[in-house]
Amino acid sequence: MRGFYMIMLRVGLTGGIGSGKSTVAGIFEVLGIPVAYADQEARRVMTEDPVLRQQIIRHFGENAYTGSQLNRPYLAAQVFPDKQKLALLNSLVHPATIAAGEKWIQQQKDQAPYAIREAALIFESDSVRYLDFVIGVYAPPALRIHRVLQRDKLTREDILQRMRNQIDEDIKMKLCDAVVYNDEQHPVIPQVLSLHKQLLQLAAATP
Repeated sequence: MRGFYMIMLRVGLTGGIGSGKSTVAGIFEVLGIPVAYADQEARRVMTEDPVLRQQIIRHFGENAYTGSQLNRPYLAAQVFPDKQKLALLNSLVHPATIAAGEKWIQQQKDQAPYAIREAALIFESDSVRYLDFVIGVYAPPALRIHRVLQRDKLTREDILQRMRNQIDEDIKMKLCDAVVYNDEQHPVIPQVLSLHKQLLQLAAATP
């Protein structure tokens, strides 16, 4: 477990595409725990932050936006096949998203004993240094691919490409403080309830 920060316990929730992070996050929300979703926050700052917007247009062209809205399909087609472009976009977006997440955390201090930030790239973006505890959500690659094929308008190659752009899942899980197995072999709710109890104890010990 990482060193505690002042005010409240900061918890990260991570896992690869199709692992079921949102499912696990939803259970925590039912338990009354506030959850921030990195993808939603990133889309918001990319749309609303004028400085970031101009940086994205400068590097990726006017087509990165359609009117006032982010053109996500265009941007995805630009960055996911090209690791250098993806790294550039992440270098622009991650600082703004992390800052927005920290502001959100401050707003939760009187709402719950701990708060969760859900993000696929907690380790890749180095936002882990702002967290006290990280939960990983694990599912085998074949199941993850199947889930995303059912959920999103992506091809199998699109999914594999995005998986290659993330830290190896086994390594990522070893970096986490706890792991939830969302593999259709282990019931998820009891795992989350056990973690919730543990996190309440940790939050109570926070100075």
